[in-house]
Amino acid sequence: MLQVSVLREHTAEALVALAKKHYKTAEADVQAVLDLDQRRRQLQTEHDSAQAEANELARQIGGLMKAGNKAEAEELKARTATLKQQTKQHADELAQVEQGLQQVLWKLPNLPHSSVPEGRSAQDNEVVREVGNKPALLADALPHWELIKKYDIIDFELGVKITGAGFPVYKNQGARLQRALINFFLDEARTAGYTEMQPPILVNEASGYGTGQLPDKEGQMYHDAQDNLYLIPTSEVPITNLYRDEIIPTEKLPIRNTAYTPCFRREAGSWGADVRGLNRLHQFDKVEIVQITEPEHSYATLEQMVGHIESLLQKLQLPYRVLRLCGGDMGFTSALTYDLEVWSAAQQRWLEVSSASNFETYQANRLKLRYRAEGGKTQLLHTLNGSALALPRIVAALLENNQTADGIALPEVLHSYCGFSKIG
Repeated sequence: MLQVSVLREHTAEALVALAKKHYKTAEADVQAVLDLDQRRRQLQTEHDSAQAEANELARQIGGLMKAGNKAEAEELKARTATLKQQTKQHADELAQVEQGLQQVLWKLPNLPHSSVPEGRSAQDNEVVREVGNKPALLADALPHWELIKKYDIIDFELGVKITGAGFPVYKNQGARLQRALINFFLDEARTAGYTEMQPPILVNEASGYGTGQLPDKEGQMYHDAQDNLYLIPTSEVPITNLYRDEIIPTEKLPIRNTAYTPCFRREAGSWGADVRGLNRLHQFDKVEIVQITEPEHSYATLEQMVGHIESLLQKLQLPYRVLRLCGGDMGFTSALTYDLEVWSAAQQRWLEVSSASNFETYQANRLKLRYRAEGGKTQLLHTLNGSALALPRIVAALLENNQTADGIALPEVLHSYCGFSKIG
């Protein structure tokens, strides 16, 4: 959530930044924030003034009663009653204004960092670097949705039978490969200094609002209306919310956590060849890394997190590229996002496997997540997260890029985790 002080003191700059994200109602919404903020401050001043006068009159009434000046005391009591009514009216209107202000602030996306390129769609994203050589496959090479049938390792039909489309069943070497990748990613994160966590996969509404999935992504989340709980779209939600309403001692910063969870996304409106097989699922496994740090360190931290994700792809021997997302393609809550994509040799296209983002104070403001800076003043922290990694498209690329005439040769780093070196 944007800070009102930023919108009030840097209105023109905020409007330019929101335009980069192609937020259509920026001017109207920012003006609404400014108007409501002005009314809020006016009401607060009037409320405090009336309260102070009432307190002073109460002191005077006590003195008058002691002096036996009952008539004058009664006049002041009448004035005090009027002031109490005014303060109640002020408090009621103030609550309404603050609720209205909060509703507008929920709608406003984060302001993009100055390095975010202009653009409207994925075609406008900036390629930062491309690493690795694209493999040359045999003439009869198959896409992963054919390979999984050939080697009987993932079954989409069984998933449809017990749940529905987008919920595959992993079996045989496919199930073991899933477990191997999860353990490999978690071990690498712990080696890099992250603390492993195992959070719930259902979160309450406050957690969804805290990290910004609500209200922006409400239609994409699975919701249990009876208990008002949401299945998580990423472990970013529970892990970051662990620190909601906290003041973190500086000696405990930075906070570096990792977690494996299944993730759930409705992905409404997705169809076509680009979502075939493992390319787009409603349930998938992912290891997430989350950092919480002081503002002055957050962008160096983001580069460090991207470097960690790249190291995983290098160890898996997958060709990849790093993209800096343009304003029109980046997330609602993000100030700067890097996407990492691997090359799918059989599909002949890039597949996104990770996003790493700096949210600056946007999530922290919603979460009331602060630290006590030098001098004792509390300030908002910066939050960051990244996929390290999401499994489905990693599996797709591993299967397609490493297919041979007699099976799928897995990268050496996975041999000990899998207990086998080849599928088939």
